[in-house]
Amino acid sequence: MKKNTPDKKTLQRAKDIYARLITRYPDPAPELDWKNAWELLVATVLAAQCTDVRVNKVTPELFNRWPGPEAMSRAEVSDIEEVIRSTGLFRNKAKNLKAAAELVMGEFGGELPRTMQEMTRLPGVARKTANIVLSNAMDVHEGVAVDTHVKRLSFRMGFTTSTNPDVIEKDLMPLFEQQNWGTANHLLVLYGREICSARSPKCDICQLNDICPKNGLEKK
Repeated sequence: MKKNTPDKKTLQRAKDIYARLITRYPDPAPELDWKNAWELLVATVLAAQCTDVRVNKVTPELFNRWPGPEAMSRAEVSDIEEVIRSTGLFRNKAKNLKAAAELVMGEFGGELPRTMQEMTRLPGVARKTANIVLSNAMDVHEGVAVDTHVKRLSFRMGFTTSTNPDVIEKDLMPLFEQQNWGTANHLLVLYGREICSARSPKCDICQLNDICPKNGLEKK
């Protein structure tokens, strides 16, 4: 993915924000429970329009019954549906998980691929999910995962003017060192959940208050 070119002011703001947030969250990581790349992929797929807390309640039984892509490729979709029903969109998620497991077994020798191009061939896996799995489970950094928190904070912090996740990703990539792309995602997600929420951002106690342009917010 070709990166967009930021101005010096935005680049410096991103550097300062990263430095402050990494001090606040020195060891950021996904809040999903996982032990290997396959489990992280499954959990991330389930987390679409669902909370991490709910997903973490579902995955123990899911991984106990089908501990890897080989087992899941042989599962009945209806059985997967029953286990993941509480995560929402369960029919589509179950269908995609089984199909992804079949593709992993049939074309990738039972191991998840290590490139964006190959990862996004898996049913139900777009760039956001692929970025999360590649960066966290494989230390492969091809982009910045853009979820609802990253999208919101990127606009408020003046990193982007777009609402398109692909464009936002292109805007974010040159703002951070490539090896820190995964970490940048975690920092924005964590801060979005704790301080910079959608409806009532806590600007009065925000440690970025002096450098954040607060785009889209009523400035006091």
